[in-house]
Amino acid sequence: MYNNSRTVAVVSYITWIGWIIAFLIRDKTDRFVAHHLNQALVINLLKIAGGLCAALPHVGHSISGVVGVGAFVLIIMGIYRAAHWNSDPLPLVGELHLMG
Repeated sequence: MYNNSRTVAVVSYITWIGWIIAFLIRDKTDRFVAHHLNQALVINLLKIAGGLCAALPHVGHSISGVVGVGAFVLIIMGIYRAAHWNSDPLPLVGELHLMG
């Protein structure tokens, strides 16, 4: 792990812009940052899916709200774990690997 690994990992959880910045400035050999980038990507895609659910009649807004709150909790957990050099997978999304 490198000096700025923790900072890059934390930034990856802060919206899509933070994820893109972290992706661009990361050290490609740093597994800690790659782990957090992957988890943040899964959470961001989950937020998009939740937003799309809002278009469903009757229950769409409820589903979207639940997904939004869940994603917010996962983001806070991810930031906390990245700030404390913890690489444990987050619940529900930690075992999904979309990157490397």
